[in-house]
Amino acid sequence: MDYSPVINEFLRMLWWLVPAIFIIGCLKSSWFKGILGEALVKMIAGLRLPAEAYQRIHNVTLPTPDGTTQIDHLFVSRFGIFVVETKNMKGWIIGGEEQAQWTQKLYRSSLWFLLVILL
Repeated sequence: MDYSPVINEFLRMLWWLVPAIFIIGCLKSSWFKGILGEALVKMIAGLRLPAEAYQRIHNVTLPTPDGTTQIDHLFVSRFGIFVVETKNMKGWIIGGEEQAQWTQKLYRSSLWFLLVILL
């Protein structure tokens, strides 16, 4: 018995499955969430911060003793300089401006990460 018409019909019905899995995988990836988060901050800052009071600079690369570092968003105004780094992280980030290490608090666990201070 020849099963090729049945297999062809099955594949024809599910032609959309491979692209759908690929798209869903991309949407759930950390890479896409990072790009989306940065774009949302950029868009909301453009809508909410008056252009005459705030100079908005995005994706700034600065030299460091170890190489370079990248800042997602920099807002300069007469009120001060505001540095915004967007992250796709779960839980709470706990730390203070004088602490070199901050803590990411997840349910029943903690992760430590180093805060890089640029002066």
